[in-house]
Amino acid sequence: MTDPTPVVTRLTAQGRRLLVSPAWFVPFDDFRRRRSVPGLSVAVDRWDGARWQSAEVRATVTPGGVIAFPGLGRRREPALAEPELFRARFAAAGYRPLYSVDDEPFDAAKTGREFVAHPYDDEHPPEVGAEPDVVTFLPDRTFIHTPNTRIVHGLVRRAGAGTPVGNALVEATGQSADGLGAWRERALCDAGGEFRLALRWSGRSAGSDEPPGTEVFTLTATERQGHTGQLGIRLPADLGLTHVIEISQ
Repeated sequence: MTDPTPVVTRLTAQGRRLLVSPAWFVPFDDFRRRRSVPGLSVAVDRWDGARWQSAEVRATVTPGGVIAFPGLGRRREPALAEPELFRARFAAAGYRPLYSVDDEPFDAAKTGREFVAHPYDDEHPPEVGAEPDVVTFLPDRTFIHTPNTRIVHGLVRRAGAGTPVGNALVEATGQSADGLGAWRERALCDAGGEFRLALRWSGRSAGSDEPPGTEVFTLTATERQGHTGQLGIRLPADLGLTHVIEISQ
């Protein structure tokens, strides 16, 4: 997923002008399995040492669909400047960004993807180069599915307190009907803990005492590592119900 132009050099009347991006974000639509998310917008914040402050940084979308910030980190005297910490926050209708990467535990409290801008100028490139960073987007409660997609909906809340868990990860996993491959469906709750999850694959077969054709699924909701809840459902009988998943504190 490397973009073909990670560094841009422009020739001006005064000579060479180096534009480098300290971050390269690759948006990925997890539901449709494609490197494209429609209607994507980006906001950038800068850490001032005590809190995040909104930064007037404009994102650029490259021909390869990668989000970059060329010129961020340029300084008149880079040797005297310190690296700065930024975070990018993404938004797209029908989606929520998964800020935790797939090889680390999920944390619903994450509110952006952080990156460091190292100072540089035309003669002194940044000390550290940026690598493409995949940002996965999952369907949220407002995602528009195609007709006849099997959807279950519900609420994630804290056990006992009953308060909703915003941005919780809801997923279901299983094996394809032929047993040759695993499947996973994922969605993110909105701020009120509500979710809609597509179940496009077959669930586990129910016991002989269940109505013919009954499929069994396990829904798992995660707030952060060690804070999860599960709920078993049966389709088609439970299809129209509001499924409440409780996470123990």
